[in-house]
Amino acid sequence: LFAGVCCCCAALRPRYKRLVDNIFPEDPKDGLVKADMEKLTFYAVSAPEKLDRIGAYLAERLSRDVVRHRYGYVLIAMEALDQLLMACHSQSIKPFVESFLHMVAKLLESGEPKLQVLGTNSFVKFANIEEDTPSYHRRYDFFVSRFSAMCHSCDHDPEIQTEIRIAGIRGIQGVVRKTVNDELRATIWEPQHMDKIVPSLLFNMHKIEDIDSRIGPPSSPTGGEKEENPALLAENCFRELLGRATYGNMNNAVRPVFAHLDHHRLWDPNEFAVSCFKIIMYSIQAQYSHHVIQEILGHLDVRKRDSPRVRAGIIQVLLEAVAIAAKGSIGPTVLEVFNTLLKHLRISVDFELGDRRSSAGSATFSTSSKESDERIVQNAIIQTIGFFGSNLPDYQRSEIMMFIMGKVPVLGTTSQSLDASHLGDLGTRRIQIMLLRSLLMVTSGYKATTITNALPPPFLDPLLSPSLMEDSELRQLVLEVLHNLIDRHDNRAKLRGIRIIPDVSDLKIKRDKISRQDVSFMKKHGQQLYRHIYLGCKEEDNVQKNFELLFTSLALTTIELANEEVVIDLIRLAIALQDIAIINEDNLPMFNRCGVMALVAAYLNFLSQMIAVPAFCQHVSKVIETRSLEASYFLPETIFKDKCNLPKSLEKHEKDLFFLTNKIAESLGGSGYSVERLSVPYVPQVTDEDRLSRRKSIVDTVSIQVDILPGNNTEDKIDNTEEITFEALKKAIDNNGLEEQEKEKRRLVIEKFQKAPFEEIAAQCETKANLLHDRLAQILELTIRPPPSPSGTMTITAGHAHYQSVPVYEMKFPDLCVY
Repeated sequence: LFAGVCCCCAALRPRYKRLVDNIFPEDPKDGLVKADMEKLTFYAVSAPEKLDRIGAYLAERLSRDVVRHRYGYVLIAMEALDQLLMACHSQSIKPFVESFLHMVAKLLESGEPKLQVLGTNSFVKFANIEEDTPSYHRRYDFFVSRFSAMCHSCDHDPEIQTEIRIAGIRGIQGVVRKTVNDELRATIWEPQHMDKIVPSLLFNMHKIEDIDSRIGPPSSPTGGEKEENPALLAENCFRELLGRATYGNMNNAVRPVFAHLDHHRLWDPNEFAVSCFKIIMYSIQAQYSHHVIQEILGHLDVRKRDSPRVRAGIIQVLLEAVAIAAKGSIGPTVLEVFNTLLKHLRISVDFELGDRRSSAGSATFSTSSKESDERIVQNAIIQTIGFFGSNLPDYQRSEIMMFIMGKVPVLGTTSQSLDASHLGDLGTRRIQIMLLRSLLMVTSGYKATTITNALPPPFLDPLLSPSLMEDSELRQLVLEVLHNLIDRHDNRAKLRGIRIIPDVSDLKIKRDKISRQDVSFMKKHGQQLYRHIYLGCKEEDNVQKNFELLFTSLALTTIELANEEVVIDLIRLAIALQDIAIINEDNLPMFNRCGVMALVAAYLNFLSQMIAVPAFCQHVSKVIETRSLEASYFLPETIFKDKCNLPKSLEKHEKDLFFLTNKIAESLGGSGYSVERLSVPYVPQVTDEDRLSRRKSIVDTVSIQVDILPGNNTEDKIDNTEEITFEALKKAIDNNGLEEQEKEKRRLVIEKFQKAPFEEIAAQCETKANLLHDRLAQILELTIRPPPSPSGTMTITAGHAHYQSVPVYEMKFPDLCVY
């Protein structure tokens, strides 16, 4: 009777329950009953409205079997669920999916590794199914948390540990694929999810033994490797995650990387950090690269008080990221990168000098080590600046050059430069050297079409200012930067080292015809270049490298910018340098004097062969030959040896050892050169740069001697004379309202005297001399009365004031050029 009742009850049960019960065999080892499974599948497809009930009933049976540890039936239930999912694609699958996810969650919550793996595999299959319509209520918070926890499995059995970690990574990959294809995919990019997913992947990636094998674009490991190696699988998932990131959620995916690296102290050493960010830069879309760079810069600011090695590690990561981003789009972050790096350069110098001051008088190993670490930070910053700048387009690189040069602090000025006032002279010098080294790397390989583009006036003036400072290293860096910008045909390597070149044609120097723009540049700014080379040769602390760089500067100017007029100016400059060594008004050491003589010999030997005037070459060769026999210390091959016997004086040397202006003029005149200007000695103009660079001025005032009456000579001087200066005259009048005009006129005249050709200046001075007395009467309201007798004197009156008669040619007006 009881059996009959059971059969009757079973017959009255709903059909879907009977179909579900039939797929389970009596012995779970027999597996799923395939014939009954086909019936269940056909029923589900035919009546999709029953799917939610089928799913709920399967979930009920599975939950009961999990609690009773009947794992065989659990496997059968999950297999049935998988087949139903794959077979039924319709809108009615939504309720069934909820039951399915509930069953997967039950498996993941169990402590049995096999069930966790089983649930993960089912979830991955589900993630690969494309649903017809999005789900507006389904969330995967639990699965993100659970899969992330599985990625950190620490099971005592290594095989089980690896299996669970692989399952966790595959689960995360499934969540990512499922959510990013959903219209509500933005939920997965929320910080609370990314803070779990990204560290879990990085934790497994860090187990890669050969990190270098994964530095670069995405690799393509075989399917077996990805399934068996958690590190490879995690990296592949990480790349896929970043590749799906968009503009709005890129930062949320990158920030957890910094947290993981900070928490596990992976900035020092930073091999893993570098590999992570290389993966990031190669995986994301190129137009989003600047987001990553901004995040690195921001993290560098956050960690600015950390140890030097940590900061150096972050900067090294920035360098690697910039190296990849510079090949694509870096957006608006160019100046931000340089500004942040320069700020941290100043901070590093501040730390270094602060530690040195705090440990003054008690040098310890730890302090020395910290200073050395700060040098590592500074070198990393310079490398990053240089590499970033050298990979920028030319138009951006020129802006960066101006930007860096504007940051170089100059003593005595107030500008937008880095604030180094509190660091003192030593700190200012350190920052100057660092910035110039950065500028040197940025200008490396820069090829401008015209020299004006490479050296615009707003850049040329501040660049040449440090070349007047009393620091040989600063002057060397300035000259090297100048070489990078002038050398447009890669001739510098052929000119390396100062020497007498037997045959310049063997160097195979490349050069083009001088363009009109370059000719115009030399007319305007040539005197600036000559002046800085001239003054650079007069520095007492010059070493061999300084002379080598000065020689290269002259040679490159000859190759790139020299026409006939510039050649004459360069010869005048070379003769003036020779006079520095012979006359020695600056009391230079004997080594410097001989070094200048060697520099002039090497350059005139090079120049004579470049312009190929036989008579000029003959004169230069004869002088060099005489020197090699009688005064070899005047040649670079001898003077720059370690042990060179220096002469006691140069006054007794014969003229055969010197390059003579009259012979050079005679040799060039026969070849059609205009040599009139060779008779005019080269004298550099003095500007405010000498004051700003803390040099001693070679001339305190610029005197203008005016000779109104012809025929006057020095024998007509009157001993009892009073020098009339502009300052004395200015005190005698009220100059209210003229001060601003005077400053502007003064600036224009000084600029003109610096850049205008000599003939133009001489002609204008001659014209102004004839109109000088009229101009004085007009501006100063002075009455100039010509002398009654040809005694060469004149009387100046202002109102009732009467000035003593003075010789006309003795009147000096240091600042009169404003008129």
